[in-house]
Amino acid sequence: MQVVAKISQSALEHNINYIKSLSPSSKIMSMVKANAYGHQIEYIEPILSKSDYLAVSELSEGIELRKLTKKPIVILSGPFNLDDLTLMIDNEFQFVIHEMSQVSLITSSAKDMSVWLKLDSGMHRLGLSIKDFPEVIKTISRNKNIKIESLMTHFANADDPQNLKNDEQLNCFKEKVQYLEFQNSLCNSAALMNNEELHFDIIRPGIMLYGISPFHQKNENLKPVMEISAPIMSIRHIKKGDSVGYGSTYTADKDTNIATIGIGYGDGYPRHAKNGTPVLINGKKYPLAGRVSMDLITVDISNDHFQIGEKAILWGNENLPIEQVAEFAGTIGYELTSRLTSRVQFQVAE
Repeated sequence: MQVVAKISQSALEHNINYIKSLSPSSKIMSMVKANAYGHQIEYIEPILSKSDYLAVSELSEGIELRKLTKKPIVILSGPFNLDDLTLMIDNEFQFVIHEMSQVSLITSSAKDMSVWLKLDSGMHRLGLSIKDFPEVIKTISRNKNIKIESLMTHFANADDPQNLKNDEQLNCFKEKVQYLEFQNSLCNSAALMNNEELHFDIIRPGIMLYGISPFHQKNENLKPVMEISAPIMSIRHIKKGDSVGYGSTYTADKDTNIATIGIGYGDGYPRHAKNGTPVLINGKKYPLAGRVSMDLITVDISNDHFQIGEKAILWGNENLPIEQVAEFAGTIGYELTSRLTSRVQFQVAE
């Protein structure tokens, strides 16, 4: 018996169509980094076919993705040495330039390439400085072999629409690029859903492609793509006052039944999920009871009875959104999907 992740192609298609409806005049660069946020790139065909660009973090991810599509692939980290640059050009990748050593690297090459120039508008993680940005554009524009595909930046607080830093970053970007005749790209999922003013030429949806809200609450317009399930392996009756699991962190306040389910942090279920984290069995939610171990979790099913082998759903069902599980675990949906391990069996949902 094994943990199963079912990936819904129809949900993927619904979500990307919804994204298109939010910004019909913008091109879509879909984020498929980290193996499509843990959903496996070979299972996300609707994203591959309906996107204008596809983006991954690293060169190795791009090489794997190139086996599946001829669509433009953007390497977000960009090249750091001549070998990287050669491989990116040979595979017809586009790539992001975000620091000055990369500018020197690409301008020393005579090969044709397409680049995205990233401005640090205030997140202070990656990006060319405000001071250097105008001169970098001039320098690169003088190289006829280098095409500037788009200018871009990234918001630090897009999931908090009232945060004044959003306006500061937008104004910074506008001040530096509004007079330039290049495509512009600013929106991640949160910005796309929150502020039409930020859509510009190319939007960059990520987590919402997979039916997960970038906010803490489930969004009813998105359909969950991944459903995680695992089998019930044992059911035992315990008495009031009995404890369950490592550290005896759960003690029964009444006589009850405990179902042991075949999933743990060795599969990617969050170890820090608290007592009470919901688990769905036969359409009803039951609370996690006891500490998550490497291979197993235990759930208080009260007086209910189930068959050994019956399926428990851990997240991704309409009745158990991943956002709810993430909140109990003190994390976000991004982490839950992207940390699944090789023990999980992936399937296309029927």
